[in-house]
Amino acid sequence: MILVHRRDHLRAEQILQQRLLSHPKIELRFNTVVTEISGTDRPRQATGVVLQDITTQKTGYIDADGVFMSIGHAPATELFAGQLPLKSGGYLMTEANSSRTIVPGVFAAGDVADDVYRQAVTAAGMGCMAALDAERYLTKIGLSQAA
Repeated sequence: MILVHRRDHLRAEQILQQRLLSHPKIELRFNTVVTEISGTDRPRQATGVVLQDITTQKTGYIDADGVFMSIGHAPATELFAGQLPLKSGGYLMTEANSSRTIVPGVFAAGDVADDVYRQAVTAAGMGCMAALDAERYLTKIGLSQAA
């Protein structure tokens, strides 16, 4: 397995970096980017990638059965700056075990609130939590149509 990283260092926790760097089946390529993914249409699958070293500009092709891309994560919470409190990293602050913010009737879920797991599946679950919290809030203020 080859892990391609566009920078010259990792920013993960030290223990995670040590595990990655010491893994015998993982090759790490720093200062490298994927510039092209090749593959087949039927069946649809990757067959290789073109990698470019960003310091030397040299490129090379490697065979690959699969490609997994991750480009980092920054919550899009600029809209709420100055209106809702933010955690470090820019995530919206919510009440413990809830999607409620400090503003009544405003709920946060998924990519703007989840600074721990940052996964689509948890975002979907948090969306459900926010919908239930919103319904309870609307019922409490007399605006819900739920029986």
